[in-house]
Amino acid sequence: MFANLIGRFRKSDDFILALGGGGGRGLAHLGVLEVLEEHKLTPSAIVGSSIGALFGAMYAINPDAKKLRSDVEEFLESDAFAELKVPILDDTDIEVSDESWLSWLANAARQSILYTRAATDIAIADVNVLIHMSDQLCSGKSFSETKIPLYITSVEFPTGDCHLFSKGEIGRAVAASMSVPGVFDPVEIDGGRYVDGGLASELPAREAKMIARMGQPVVAVNVGARPHPGKEPTHVIGMIDWATRVKALYLRQYEKGYADVLVEPLVGFTQWHDFSNPDQEINRGRDAALEKMPELLKLISR
Repeated sequence: MFANLIGRFRKSDDFILALGGGGGRGLAHLGVLEVLEEHKLTPSAIVGSSIGALFGAMYAINPDAKKLRSDVEEFLESDAFAELKVPILDDTDIEVSDESWLSWLANAARQSILYTRAATDIAIADVNVLIHMSDQLCSGKSFSETKIPLYITSVEFPTGDCHLFSKGEIGRAVAASMSVPGVFDPVEIDGGRYVDGGLASELPAREAKMIARMGQPVVAVNVGARPHPGKEPTHVIGMIDWATRVKALYLRQYEKGYADVLVEPLVGFTQWHDFSNPDQEINRGRDAALEKMPELLKLISR
């Protein structure tokens, strides 16, 4: 089924690109795309999870790495991006030593109105802002309008089933794939509700292998987090986050087995909500891609 969907884009000697989730760490994807483009390599299809879904979608719509980087950097300086941030007023009522996403969320939830909403609802931020932002960045396009075929992972709520979007509105699918549980409500699509694709497929190499034709290599970019060896959690929320990171780390080990070429930028200790150093993260992506380029060129020239 998936092979038929990419037939109109098929190339004789190419690869499927899988872009993983990781919040601010995903800025490294931009550096990887720059290096691929500099070597005149275009993926036959892109599979994205979470932030990888957003950047993968933007590139699939307009395969221009420099333009993508410029658009992302401009967005990070915009009021629209500021609206996505959950305000943190005070950290004094809970000690935070690891700056994990769960600790960050816990601090936000403890503040007056945010605390009330966290105690009575399943999310503390406005998912409509996320949907609007995704639709704008994806230019209101549908999957049928991309220049590179695109697939986006998401998890159905509440069943937990992993879903691969390949038709309909791109912006809404991207928003679903980035809808972090507890931060945003599930996104409604065609009667279903969907959340962060990274829950089930933080590195969508398996999904990429599903759509690849026989012998077509999968290039996967892993920007997942890992526990910091020098920072131990000091409270229950921190321990839950530590356990989540360990579980995700080992899940990615399984997913890596589906990749023929694995690109791993050195971003594992960057916090998911930290978009403050785009050049640093992009350059880490560039360095990792350049390191793997001889392996990729050898593989696709067979």
